[in-house]
Amino acid sequence: MTMTQGAGAQAAETPATLTDCAAWELAALVRERRVSPVEVAAHFLERVARHDGELGAFITVAAEQAMAEAHRAEAAVINGDALGPLHGAPVGVKDLDATKGLRTTYGSLLFGDNVPDYDDIAVERIRASGAIIAGKTHTPDFGWKGTTESTVAGACRNPWDISRTAGGSSGGSGAALAARLVPLCNGSDAGGSIRIPASFCGVYGLKPSAGRVPSDYARHAGWGGLTQNGPMANNVRDAALLLNALAGPDARDPRAIPTAPPDFLEAVESPDVSGLRVAWGGAMDAQAVDPEVFALAEAGARAFEELGAAVEEDAPAVATEDAIGAFATLMLTDLVITLGPALEGGQGDFLPAQLLKWLTDARTWPASRYAEAMKEREWHRRAFDDFFERYDLLALPTMAVPAFPIERNPGSIGGRDVHPSWGYTPFCLHANLTGRPAASLPCGFTSGGLPVGLMLIGRLGDEVTALRASAAFEEARPWAGRRPPGFL
Repeated sequence: MTMTQGAGAQAAETPATLTDCAAWELAALVRERRVSPVEVAAHFLERVARHDGELGAFITVAAEQAMAEAHRAEAAVINGDALGPLHGAPVGVKDLDATKGLRTTYGSLLFGDNVPDYDDIAVERIRASGAIIAGKTHTPDFGWKGTTESTVAGACRNPWDISRTAGGSSGGSGAALAARLVPLCNGSDAGGSIRIPASFCGVYGLKPSAGRVPSDYARHAGWGGLTQNGPMANNVRDAALLLNALAGPDARDPRAIPTAPPDFLEAVESPDVSGLRVAWGGAMDAQAVDPEVFALAEAGARAFEELGAAVEEDAPAVATEDAIGAFATLMLTDLVITLGPALEGGQGDFLPAQLLKWLTDARTWPASRYAEAMKEREWHRRAFDDFFERYDLLALPTMAVPAFPIERNPGSIGGRDVHPSWGYTPFCLHANLTGRPAASLPCGFTSGGLPVGLMLIGRLGDEVTALRASAAFEEARPWAGRRPPGFL
């Protein structure tokens, strides 16, 4: 490939290795003809082959397909074709998203050999951006929990300590990014599934507003409208670039925001938070939080004062336990509909035992329970609406704890008993119930060397402010330079 300077693109510095590149830098180098998409794909696929055996970040590696895509991407550059904003950049796609011609298991043995004949809308848009799909990242069965252990692929491990969870349900994406197996991934988030692994793995993740990124409603209307596809990355600029590619209306999803989205990349070009009103929510309604995590998150929130924002201690007037009850009811009722045929067909034994128990219980719930959950959701939205009349952003610890050992969910935090399924993540689901954008950004490390995330929740439809604040924080307290020692 001819290594000559291209025109019309932001110039990228040539890095010491391709591993050090952000996705936007790789795309710029490709546009400038300073690196070949084939070289880029081969480099990251080699990293996957070398490291993923101990991580389990990928359920399926698409080496052959990715190299074929890379050769086509190289030909497009040579021929002077129009190039997408992520042309030639390798991307990991969460295995809850259908990929045409590429195995999609949904993390479950029920679909262990499933090869779809279509792409999800998110995947269509990722391909249209010019990105190259390196493989399908690990998720628990049907994304059912906040850690990533699946019947089809076992456990996904955290690059900062491979005895610990990467979080979930987008755990494979978080682990792949932290270990630099790929420079960019997507995730999906119905109750924290982007932000949980972002916090545990020390990467950036953004759950967009409800309806910002469409999904194919006719094929999977799932999770009671709680879920959103969104970007995960090692820097805010990459996340904004991927969100630009993913966002926008689509007639196949009646829930999609009907208006054209703003330019999210523009929001991070010159980040300024002067005059923003930020609420530090602390532990919300006195939830149990690890003291070290709490201190790091509070210091991160207070850092916005140094950047020109006003920071006050305040939180919405909601009951987290009621929110968890509503979320669990909506989520499990929807999964019962999705997995009903498998249960009725005697295939329940393919499911994790706890999930099967929950689904079996959910099949007997009265309709009034679902109605009460919907009512709680509306009251929750109203409380957040009232709160955001006074503030632009709500800052919280993303998680109540750092990453814990695999399949050893904490039963107590800070000396207080908690529910092992929910206690470690009491804060994330508020953004899903209310439809608001929410980001997790790395804000430090524990004394044991584990990452901690700070969550920023924004106004309905306002990803721009969350991205702008995230970029300002990243500029003041950069995080991408610190990497897991075993994956340099």
